Amino acid sequence: MKIIFILEPKSLILRLFEISLNKVMVQAEKTVADLKVGEKGIINHFKDDAMSLKLLEMGCLPDTEITLDFIAPLGCPVGITVAGYHLSLRKREAATIVIK
Repeated sequence: MKIIFILEPKSLILRLFEISLNKVMVQAEKTVADLKVGEKGIINHFKDDAMSLKLLEMGCLPDTEITLDFIAPLGCPVGITVAGYHLSLRKREAATIVIK
């Protein structure tokens, strides 16, 4: 089956620009939840102030290297290594840690 789209050249260019712009915006803030198993990042800041206090107390300090060790089969929890020890977080908690 072939699907053919007929678009005016002007609207096609604008749509491609919009897609490119969305990709740039999405890539601007990468979180621990976006990492793949084995990838590393450096903690930059936190999105949630209430959660940041809990994470800071557990050793997730800015400019600390963090590694994603595992993701559970259903996606939650995720296992990270930070400051030399292993830590399990809910995916929504990992999504609050913005990395460089």
